[in-house]
Amino acid sequence: MISQTVEYALRAVAFLASQEEARTTRDIAERTRVPPAYLSKVLQALVRAGLVHSRRGAGGGITLAVAPTELTILDVVDAVDPIKRIRECPLGLTAHGVRLCPLHARLDRALALVEDAFRSTSLAEILAEPSESIPLCDIPGRVSLPKH
Repeated sequence: MISQTVEYALRAVAFLASQEEARTTRDIAERTRVPPAYLSKVLQALVRAGLVHSRRGAGGGITLAVAPTELTILDVVDAVDPIKRIRECPLGLTAHGVRLCPLHARLDRALALVEDAFRSTSLAEILAEPSESIPLCDIPGRVSLPKH
């Protein structure tokens, strides 16, 4: 359901949220295990959406443009691969018009729930959530649960 592009974008913004200084695309790619060429395209989409800043030259690099407390998961999803809601019959059946059949109506309601969950979840919430899992990226100050 979540594309590889969304996964890569979320890894990138999570990493950037943990950094105080600008990072190069190569650095972000290495730390997040995202192929550099693919990451470059993902970062371009995030720049166009105003979620990250890109500065060229010495001392340049990529930084978050939105505070993690204000950046929602849906913002990132919408920037790189928006959720495709079902607004009309995907089969183009004129008899259905804009009234979806029960199957497509239910699928669209499920998509709406995912969209709402992503809209109400900030990057900061995700990064602050205690977990026994070791994060892919080192995140300073992250609270991990003790191992039993």
